[in-house]
Amino acid sequence: MNRTSSPPTAYTETPRSRCEFYRRECSLPTVIDPDTGRITMKAGFVGAVMMPTELAQRVKVALDVRGVAPLPIIGHPRAGMWTFLVRSDIRPIGDPAVVAQLWQARVVVIREGDIALPSPVPDPLMARTWISPAISKFRPSGAVVLECARACLPRQHTR
Repeated sequence: MNRTSSPPTAYTETPRSRCEFYRRECSLPTVIDPDTGRITMKAGFVGAVMMPTELAQRVKVALDVRGVAPLPIIGHPRAGMWTFLVRSDIRPIGDPAVVAQLWQARVVVIREGDIALPSPVPDPLMARTWISPAISKFRPSGAVVLECARACLPRQHTR
């Protein structure tokens, strides 16, 4: 037997098999771009909160302490960002000071548009990896992720 040969095709992951896993096991409304193999989904039923890696690591610890798991988190190594996939339960923020605080910290709430997920096909332009993979239908509350992010930010001084 040749031990250097590739695994049988049945064991080779493809964009289609990964997309089907995301749909079936994680209830993520994913589609595949036929030209690039990129896997995306429309935000709506599922939202996202993106933030710099350093802040995201603190948020993940805070959520772990609360027992919120599993956390589906996508890493963007080149951009130094993490994206938490969340339930779309974040209400619009009415307080301009809170909006400014999140903007300054580079925390972005994604309510609409496309969210790209890791694909088994290498994409030199958009490297993504799972920090904590989506393995089930569970997604944390977006409001709780945002609350934890705000709690991890430096306190604002009031006038």
